[in-house]
Amino acid sequence: MAEPAKKPVSYEDIRRLPENLVGEIIAGELYTHPRPAPKHAWAHSALGGSIGEAYSWGSGGPGGWWIIDEPELHLDADVLVPDLAGWRRERMPALPETAWFEVSPDWICEVLSPSTARVDRALKMPIYARRGVAYLWLVDPALKTLEVYVLENGYWCFLAALKDDDPVRQPPFEAIEFPLDRLWA
Repeated sequence: MAEPAKKPVSYEDIRRLPENLVGEIIAGELYTHPRPAPKHAWAHSALGGSIGEAYSWGSGGPGGWWIIDEPELHLDADVLVPDLAGWRRERMPALPETAWFEVSPDWICEVLSPSTARVDRALKMPIYARRGVAYLWLVDPALKTLEVYVLENGYWCFLAALKDDDPVRQPPFEAIEFPLDRLWA
């Protein structure tokens, strides 16, 4: 017996979600997860502040970037919400008028949690590679680690793994340094 036809997922499915859920459309499927837990939220807020001060505002660093918390990315048919993303202003001189971004970021950071790690690694990383995101950071608050990747010839190349309170000075933000333990609540 044939399975009943599934209704195609649309952006309206995301709009109908309760406010406590984040929705993403990946390869035609709707994925949801709860808003970040406090330690997860702290890690991405602390990282955004550490990088944003120098790169978004140019205070103590080179400036020239848009660093955005939880931007909604519309990348072809996929709708993704990374924890942080950054665009060089030379590639995206102004923020879009829409509530989402269609220009692929230059850098993405996913803060891993038990409810998101599998999707972040197995589903979203390949999409980010296909769309030409140059740098990807994976932060794991439970393990107190940061993994750094660079895109080379369409593949993610592992650059570094930092832990605990290691100093962070990694591409594309190597002009500044901060202790990794700033991210641990």
